[in-house]
Amino acid sequence: MGFNYTKIQSGYRIMKRKKLVIISHTEHFYSKGEIVGWGATINEVNFIADYWDEVVHVACLHKKDVPKSSLPYSKKNIFFQSIPPYGGKKILDKILILFKIPIIIITVLKSIKGASEVQLRLPTSMGLFLLPMFSFIIPRKFTFWVKYAGDWNQKKPPFSNRLQRYWLRKNWSKCNVTINGFWQNQPSHCKSFENPCLTKEDILNGDKIAKNKKFQKPFTFCFVGRMDEVKGIPKIIDSFKGVSSEDIKVIHMIGDGIDFHIYKEDSKYLSDKIIFHGFQDRNYVHKYLKEAHFFLLPSSAEGFPKVVAEAACYGVIPIVSNVGSISHYIDETNGFVWNIKNNKITYESILKKAIDSNSNELNIKSNKILNVSSLFTFDNYLQKLKSNILEK
Repeated sequence: MGFNYTKIQSGYRIMKRKKLVIISHTEHFYSKGEIVGWGATINEVNFIADYWDEVVHVACLHKKDVPKSSLPYSKKNIFFQSIPPYGGKKILDKILILFKIPIIIITVLKSIKGASEVQLRLPTSMGLFLLPMFSFIIPRKFTFWVKYAGDWNQKKPPFSNRLQRYWLRKNWSKCNVTINGFWQNQPSHCKSFENPCLTKEDILNGDKIAKNKKFQKPFTFCFVGRMDEVKGIPKIIDSFKGVSSEDIKVIHMIGDGIDFHIYKEDSKYLSDKIIFHGFQDRNYVHKYLKEAHFFLLPSSAEGFPKVVAEAACYGVIPIVSNVGSISHYIDETNGFVWNIKNNKITYESILKKAIDSNSNELNIKSNKILNVSSLFTFDNYLQKLKSNILEK
């Protein structure tokens, strides 16, 4: 299928395609009479909507408190199609998905009518039945591709993730797959993509802020994301026990989780040096990233978290673990990397190394990390999408 071009302003043309359908497990909610969803995904959909006549997002609609990180869709050509939430830790939650499968399948089949492109976002439980459907049952009158957002090289993933990844590696779906990172023996149909999260304006603004940042004690630290053991929150709290309070200006913890109050209690020894903000929207997060010197993420499982790139936009030096594809972008030249498999090295030792580094070394790292952020722009994503997926 070729491109149609619509003139949107003098001298500037963009590609226009017919109908994109995105199928994901992104959480959506009702808030003040409108649909909102997880901010990072909504920002991406809002951007790419300019390049299709119609965008339909098939995703889960929840009846629970709306996180502050949620955003509304901003384009009139975006339509949300709800499917029931599924999954959970309880056995009953897992069984109940069997009764929701027919609803999900019918909704997907209705939504993809007239689609010119369909994107399935994995890993997710419904991938176990949607992957076979798109592989062998549904006639392909559209361009189909899969976005695999998990850790492509995870050694011991959950069974569901492992099965979906194996299916995609074998290319039983006969489609392109976008993945995080660059891997040895990577199949040709698996394309390395950076998840978009930044605009050209973000890059220009971030560069100005980074160039004026002074790396002198006491430092400002920041974590953004889901607060749980996988993200390494207990390690962050424990690691600061060995850091002098005089070296800490403030630690901003932005996010939430079921153990949120436990982490607040465990970090009381830091007194007013640590602030728990809960989930917040993008503008709020960026306000604190602009002030930060170091970004904290001793995670045990990742694809590539967008927030690392968002922090890099403001010259924030990452102190991160080498899981997923993080080490494909972060190394000793632009950050501090904790080898999570080396039992002799602790996250605390890496944290102390960063704090004790001289200001000149830290300034060099801060300047170099800016180069990483430029890879994660929406424009870069669009170019890769055109050349690797749509034009093929």
